[in-house]
Amino acid sequence: MTSSELATREPSVIAQVPGDLEYIEDVVRVGFPIHAARAYLRRHMGNVVRFRLVEALRGERVGHVRLAEIMPSGGGEPMAVRAQRVLPDGSPATLYTPDDLVVLKPELVVAPGQRPFTITPNDLVILHVPVRGYTRYLPAIYQGQAPTTRRDIIPADEVSQRRWGAKDQTITTDVTAQSADTFRRFLFIFQHLMTTVVEKVEQLPALTDPINADPRFLPWIASWVNFEFDSSLAVHEQRELVRRAIRLYRMRGTVEGVEEMVRVLTSAPVKLLECDKPPPVVLGGCYLAGGAALPERYLAAEPPAHFLYPRQRPVTRYFVLLLESRSRFERRFGERATDVLRRISRIVSTEKPAHVQFTIRFEDED
Repeated sequence: MTSSELATREPSVIAQVPGDLEYIEDVVRVGFPIHAARAYLRRHMGNVVRFRLVEALRGERVGHVRLAEIMPSGGGEPMAVRAQRVLPDGSPATLYTPDDLVVLKPELVVAPGQRPFTITPNDLVILHVPVRGYTRYLPAIYQGQAPTTRRDIIPADEVSQRRWGAKDQTITTDVTAQSADTFRRFLFIFQHLMTTVVEKVEQLPALTDPINADPRFLPWIASWVNFEFDSSLAVHEQRELVRRAIRLYRMRGTVEGVEEMVRVLTSAPVKLLECDKPPPVVLGGCYLAGGAALPERYLAAEPPAHFLYPRQRPVTRYFVLLLESRSRFERRFGERATDVLRRISRIVSTEKPAHVQFTIRFEDED
């Protein structure tokens, strides 16, 4: 059974759509646009998703999925999921029925004598998308909207009619359905090529959008604002940094700028407390840091350390980076907690003013 038969002919078997095709059923039942349908299926399924352009029928929405065809990887007849337009009472809906009264009923269509098969990750999913193809510019005889017989009349000239009694010559041309369908399929080759070009042209605005652009374009977009691009970061962090580059430049070195940079690069909720000195050393009432580095002190669960600093140093040269409680921090990051702490320290050291010192503290620490 060909794909056109799956879409138009009365199916031999109509069964309830099985659970393993629920995402395909959603695409057909809702009538997703082609780009949204491909993104939705790729996000929820591991199958290769392609699309096939078909001639739009009367009343159809151009560019929206009409039917989803599943081609088995091991060979054999395909099956398809389509949606029938019915009224609330179950009777078929005509093209003139308002959309708010129409209910789309998904159906599983298989070839005669075939049983529905379970979809596998190797099966191919082909989405049938109606378009207004080049055939609309052809004579109606090639669109299936007129009789398949063409009659051309070649009039005889006036001299031949007077001398020899010549009559007008009639030429009858029969166009079979097979030849008309072959010509339509030939034109769809150019329709596919042109659609690919149009898609690329329509996606040009996405090249300058940091959220949707190809990752290879992110350094190019960052160069527009002279932003220092770090390719070692995760892709989602690169996109967020480039998107907020101008805002981060304006706030760099400020309380909001430091907090924003830490949140973007680590996803850790932080709060910066200005003009907050670290606890001073008091004999008999202080704790000195024992770990050589911040991760070691974190793993040892050391209390906040006390520091020696000159009294005449202004209080404005200190601030505290306040994190959430230690227990919530551990639940949020798990084994990555030490790496996140090291990264937070490095980010703040880079973003803060050079003459200002800081300490890191958890909310549950005094």
